[in-house]
Order: sequence, then structure tokens, then C-alpha cells
Amino acid sequence: MGRVAQLRCRACGTPHPVGPEYVCERCFGPLEVEYEASSLREATRERIASGPRSIWRYRSLLPAEPQDDDLQPGFTPLVPAPRLGERLGLRRLYLKNDTTNPTWSFKDRVVAVAVAAARAFGFRVLACASTGNLANAVAAHAARAGLRAVVFVPQGLEAGKVLTTSVYEPTVVEVEGTYDDVNRLCTEIAGEHPWAFANINLRPFYSEGCKTLAFEVAEQLGWRLPDHVVIPVASGNLFVKTEKAFAELLGLGLVEGKTPRLHGAQPAGCAPIAAAHRRGDGQVTPVRPQTVAKSLAIGNPADGYYALQTVRRTGGVFEVATDEEIVEGMKLLAQTEGIFGETAAGVTVAVLRKLAEAGVFGADEVVVALITGAGLKTLEAVARGGRPAIRIRPTLKDFEGQVLAAV
Repeated sequence: MGRVAQLRCRACGTPHPVGPEYVCERCFGPLEVEYEASSLREATRERIASGPRSIWRYRSLLPAEPQDDDLQPGFTPLVPAPRLGERLGLRRLYLKNDTTNPTWSFKDRVVAVAVAAARAFGFRVLACASTGNLANAVAAHAARAGLRAVVFVPQGLEAGKVLTTSVYEPTVVEVEGTYDDVNRLCTEIAGEHPWAFANINLRPFYSEGCKTLAFEVAEQLGWRLPDHVVIPVASGNLFVKTEKAFAELLGLGLVEGKTPRLHGAQPAGCAPIAAAHRRGDGQVTPVRPQTVAKSLAIGNPADGYYALQTVRRTGGVFEVATDEEIVEGMKLLAQTEGIFGETAAGVTVAVLRKLAEAGVFGADEVVVALITGAGLKTLEAVARGGRPAIRIRPTLKDFEGQVLAAV
């Protein structure tokens, strides 16, 4: 962990020694990684370009060293989206397609950093509280690293996410209640047992992996910043770290311009940050999730307050999508750009559509939407459309009479 000078409280600024700690003992605020200045100076365009095609090309801006047996997540495609853009009236729309990561979501990024930190601190068990994608990533990366894995999930999780986690043979624990109940339990366990919880006692290190999405967007745009980024929001961590990543690039002179407007997308059935933004009172009131987008079903978001600060600083907005709009968003993404995203992607596309219709984006502005997970994990959301539209006998007459007429 030689790149990390210390940890510092995001709320009160109190410094803390480097270790598996995540909360300030003085004010209970979240701890953030603070880097050695010499490490940051190593981050040049040339050095980055010569690095691996993974998150570790940005190793100078991450808190841990890459592992030899790492699954090499990251450097996923940033694809132009002309057909979706035409439907929405956006001429310069891009999709950051993180469905191509090793376990098909952006969580591979944060877990790769968490595994490196867990090894540096001598842990033998990697654990997490998860709404599904993090459980997948923890199970896979722990298997690759030779660590024991224990994942805790709320009851009623999508079958695809349970299956794609169980195949790696971690210990899967279903907890009665919501994700927030799971997270409270895991926080207690982390305080009593020497386990590395990726998103609890390793959170300052784990969360830095989120920055790599923004780093890649800037590099793939030719070291230019987009004008807008639309981000699905659960805990708020990805949203907050996206702003931090762009700020670091600007501060190091790797890009020019200004921080993009960051827009948050939440499901209507679990939108505590969006509700607080709409009220304007700065208070994120916990809710009980009721949404098809289970990966975003965090009713008491850890970084909710800081996400509100981020959206205000960057001039963005928060918007929500109903369950029906989420499913429509999943289908629209698949039908226009050939990307099958999970329900979180449906939230992103539905909100992207609403913002476009509201005139939030300029006609020639560059808009990037983050597609953070693959749809095969959330088949239940679109299961009604999974049957053949036409059934024929194996004859040319049936083909010509039914198929040609329909095409």
C-alpha cells in the first residue's frame, strides 16, 4: 500500500493511519484514501497508454498494486450509440459498456482493488454485503486469488445472480430482510471477526476502483471530458467517485475543460437520493425498496449525502424510472444498440430518455451513459417476451405465408 500516504475523514478532515478501517473515530464520517504526491506524478498519458488493457493501467491513481493472478477487469468498450441517439435526439451519445467485465458488471473493478488490499493486510476471507453483482465479483475474484469467500445477500434476489455467484462455490448466506438489513449485519460481523469485507472495512480502497470507469471514458474520448454522464445510483459511491476521478484528471493536467454535469438515475421504488434532491433539504431519508431493479435497491445509501453535494457541484439532476419504464429501457437498449443490460441499465436508459425529452442535453453535447451490468442476471424482468413470435411447420409455404408477411 505504498502509494497511500494516509486515510482522511471526508467529513471532518481528521487523518488516520493506513489500515482496514472505514469510519472516522472522531465524527463517524467515511474515510478516504490520500495518495503520496510522488505516485500521482507518475500518472502521465504515455505511462497509462503503455499499461495493461485493464484498470491497472491507472495503477498510479489506485491504492494497491496489481496481482499476478488478477482477472484483469476494465478497459471496457466506450461505444457510439447512433441508433439510440437518433431515437432520443442525441447526436453524440456514447455507452460505457461494463457488461463485458469478467463477471459482467462494473463491480469487478472495485473487487479487484479490494482483493489487492485484502492480501496486503493479510486477510484470508473475502466477504461482502451485496444486491447481487458484488457477490458475483467477490466469489469469482476470491476463487482466482485462492481466498475463502462469504457473500451475504437479501432474500428474494434474482435467481440468475444467485446462480452466477454459487458456481464459484463461495458460502452464500441469504439474510431475511432488505439489503440494508444485510449491510447492518455485515457491519457488526466486520467489527468482531477478522474478515475482509470489500464494501465495509475495505471500503476506502475498494471504492477507488470506481474511478477507473471515468478514467477510461476520458482516455477513450481522446483525453477529453464529456459534457454529461448519466449514472445509475444505489449507494451513491460510483456517482461520488466519478466526480473525484474527473477532478484528479483535471488536477494532473491529463485533460482540459471542466467536470461534466453528472446525472443520477434511480428506480422510483427506491429513490431516497432523488427525493432529497427534489426537496432540496439535503436530508436523505431512508426508504424500504420496492423495485424490479434489485441491484439499485439500497434504501439507506451510504454516500447519499455526498451524492447530493456532487450533483449540485456539477450542475446535474436526479431523475427516477418506474418499473415499467425500466423494462422499456432494457428493451430499447437491446433493440437499438444490441446491448442486453440488466435492470440498472434499464434505469439509466429510461432516465437518459427523460432528460433528453426535457432538453437537459444540448444538440451537440457529448453524453455518456454508464451501462453497469448484464441482462442475463435479471431475466425475470423481461421474461414475458421470451417466447417465439411465430410458429410454423417446416415447409416453404408456411415460411412464405407467415414469416415473410411479418418481416
